[in-house]
Amino acid sequence: MSLTDEQRALRDAVRALLARQQRRPPARDRGTCAHGHDQSGYDQGGYDQSLWQRLCGEIGVAGLAVPECYGGAGAGPVETHIAAEELGRDLTPSPMIGSAVLAAQALLASGDSAACRRLLPPIADGTAIAALAWTGSDGHWDPGEVACHAATAATPGDWVLNGAAHHVLDGAAADVLLVAARMPDGVGLFDVDPRHSGVTRSAVTTMDGTRELAIVELKDVPGRRIGERAALARVRDLACIALSAEQVGAAQRALELTVAYTQIRVQFGRPIGGFQALQHRMADLHVLVESARSLSYAAATAAAEGAPDLGLRAAAAKVYCSEAALRVAGEMIQMHGAIGITWEHEAHRYLKRAHGAAQILGQPSEHVARIAAALIDRH
Repeated sequence: MSLTDEQRALRDAVRALLARQQRRPPARDRGTCAHGHDQSGYDQGGYDQSLWQRLCGEIGVAGLAVPECYGGAGAGPVETHIAAEELGRDLTPSPMIGSAVLAAQALLASGDSAACRRLLPPIADGTAIAALAWTGSDGHWDPGEVACHAATAATPGDWVLNGAAHHVLDGAAADVLLVAARMPDGVGLFDVDPRHSGVTRSAVTTMDGTRELAIVELKDVPGRRIGERAALARVRDLACIALSAEQVGAAQRALELTVAYTQIRVQFGRPIGGFQALQHRMADLHVLVESARSLSYAAATAAAEGAPDLGLRAAAAKVYCSEAALRVAGEMIQMHGAIGITWEHEAHRYLKRAHGAAQILGQPSEHVARIAAALIDRH
């Protein structure tokens, strides 16, 4: 895909800012001193808050797809894709997918302008982190299946929510908590006070130390309804596209690091990158990454244009980019040899990111089933 001058400037700005920022280990890799105090410099939530504030304040990454009337940049899915790809390259721990995409798009899809005016500006400028509590322990992320349920309260118009949502991105430290809950007549979206006594948020241990997930339990928690219906299908599609951008960025950087290593690692008196067998493998990986990028950008463009087959394109991007990231990360470990499985080298982080990202928003096999069912229905 050919980027415009403005889009290239956005890409270069994000990449330059990340390059200037001092790298820190992912939250799960952080060390502690003899007294047990965190030495990584990370804030609550597992990401570098100062970096996130710079990304939002200087570039506006959290508000790229948020309309200007709600404090955003008024751009769209392609610009979000560009930023997410750069964050993926560096494995940057950030609330981009959970807050700026899932939660923000759930608000926009609700059609509730009053709720958007109230909640979106701080999300767009990065001063507030939002989380969307949706799926159960199975992690299906099905628009028709939600983990929580809502019942009418004694006061007309009020709601009470109960349930336990799993795999909630940035749920442990979120300032804004949105909950998709089952109502008598469908699935609705609710705004819940995350500090209410009936809300319990528990961070969970994840394979990918750069991604914060939590279990959010609700017990008789009052909720404010947002809009008429929760348009979760579109929200999932947009999140899958942004996630696929992260996967493409990570795969591209993993390949670059691997190619660079094969040029300096000497075996049998010559750099291993000179062996034809490895050259063929790296060439195949290059084709894989470029085709994944093309598919991911095609899905982002379809979202920007309101294409009717957005669901199929998003599902295809999720499947193909998941497989591409997994394969490139696996080959990265193989071609680095023994050093690739050491804790000090970053190869294992790319492998963990690839495995973790493949499970979020539904496993690839579930999206393959979506595509197959849609194709069968067409015929």
